[in-house]
Amino acid sequence: MNIFSNLVDSKDEVFQTLLESKNIKIERIISDAHSSPKDFWYDQDEDEWVIILQGSAVVEFENDESVSLDVGDYLHIKAQQRHRVECTSKKEKTIWLAVHFDVI
Repeated sequence: MNIFSNLVDSKDEVFQTLLESKNIKIERIISDAHSSPKDFWYDQDEDEWVIILQGSAVVEFENDESVSLDVGDYLHIKAQQRHRVECTSKKEKTIWLAVHFDVI
């Protein structure tokens, strides 16, 4: 398998689980000029660590803080930290690697 192969086209972001066990889930996310709906917030029960492998993104937090991410940039989002995707690259697909895990 190759993280950059089989990049599907979709009007929605594509979430593909690469590995999952009891305490961890690793997924590839493919975004193509996507953003979360204005009133939508992710509010997850587990921590999430993401890295941008291709493209770029801006993640907005409920406290009005925004983080811009380019290739190689990573971000740790704690459980229950409400966030949304403000935007992703309009020039190319954005490929994220996301790791969801419980902090012990």
